[in-house]
Amino acid sequence: MRFWQTLRQIFTLPDLRRRVLYCIGLLVIARILAHVPMTGVDREALKSFFNDNQIFGLLNMFSGGSMENFSIVMMGVGPYITATIIVQLLTMVIPSLSELQKEGESGQQKINYWTRILTVPLALIQSFAMLNLLKSEQIITSWTPLQLAVMLVSITAGTILLMWIGELISENGIGNGLSLIIALGIIAGIPSQVRNTLSILDTTKIVSLIIFGLIAVGVVILIIIVNEGRRRIPVTYARRIRGLSSYGGVDNHLPIRVNTAGVIPIIFAMSMMLFPGVVAQYLTQARSEWLASAANWTSTLFSNSWFYGAAYFILVILFTFFYTGIILKPDQIAENLQKQGGFIPGVRPGKETSDFLSRVISRINLTGAVFLGVIAVLPFIVQAATNIQTLAIGGTGVLIMVSVIIETMRQIQAQLVMRQYETY
Repeated sequence: MRFWQTLRQIFTLPDLRRRVLYCIGLLVIARILAHVPMTGVDREALKSFFNDNQIFGLLNMFSGGSMENFSIVMMGVGPYITATIIVQLLTMVIPSLSELQKEGESGQQKINYWTRILTVPLALIQSFAMLNLLKSEQIITSWTPLQLAVMLVSITAGTILLMWIGELISENGIGNGLSLIIALGIIAGIPSQVRNTLSILDTTKIVSLIIFGLIAVGVVILIIIVNEGRRRIPVTYARRIRGLSSYGGVDNHLPIRVNTAGVIPIIFAMSMMLFPGVVAQYLTQARSEWLASAANWTSTLFSNSWFYGAAYFILVILFTFFYTGIILKPDQIAENLQKQGGFIPGVRPGKETSDFLSRVISRINLTGAVFLGVIAVLPFIVQAATNIQTLAIGGTGVLIMVSVIIETMRQIQAQLVMRQYETY
């Protein structure tokens, strides 16, 4: 009932209706682009390659099947995500970038500009590596220099176009554009997974399918609980008297989310895990014997599910701490509280407040990091428990979908509340 009431309110308000329809229209364009194919590939061999390779199959799932379709947007927003990781790491070591980050919105705009510029060469490099990989697997038989140049330009332009669509959605639509594109790609892959599962379903796998369904429901509930979980740190603002008026003297709280980093650490870790596998697959045909041997060893190592799962789990935890450290800075929070006349009861302002916040954030962050790590490796656990290989969406995809839906609904509710206040 509440859902239909909210939906009616959305389409009653002209400005909000325009935003929602604008967002839907751009997402439809993004999905159409995912089905615009290029020529010169054996499509059956391409489909078999992504079905048989776990790493690239996961990448294909997050691209919404655009890799399997050999689409002009086959690299998705992956190069942009890689550029974001690199720029975020550089802000930690280059003082000028760190200063830009402190300049607020204007500094962030400059950082975003350099991230977009870096996306172009990364898209060229990643698309070239992927095309060479497909050629080494005999999926692409041959190409002329002109055909290679056309494919590279097309794929790079497709990535830039998706990046632009995502930014347009963020600025003029509802929700985070890039997250919505990734989530929509995951959702688009679900029907084919269900179809493949039903095609091989027999009586021996019904119990496994029921177990899979129960796990999926449990994971969704757990994700919602953790995403909405917060530690409220009490904050008191001292009473100040100016003339005949008094200010402050209010008790408030500082909310620290359990999952502050959201799905970003998983996306970062996935990009890092895919890179060695792609490079190794490309170098297996190298002329140098030791290089080809090292590439084969790396490819075999990353094909091992135990190693891949363990490395993935550790990377997710590391990126969670890294990204949370960028978002939540205890020194800055303590300084802002002190400037505003606020303090945490029982904790002295300044250094002691910063140390207290560091301890609290670290403990909460550890819980969130372990949760994200378990969610990331859930596909390996579920497939081992149910022995169903065709349903590989796993916890990562569910986490992204649920997080994006919750965040989008939260923004819609905020827009509705704001407009309700405007009518009074």
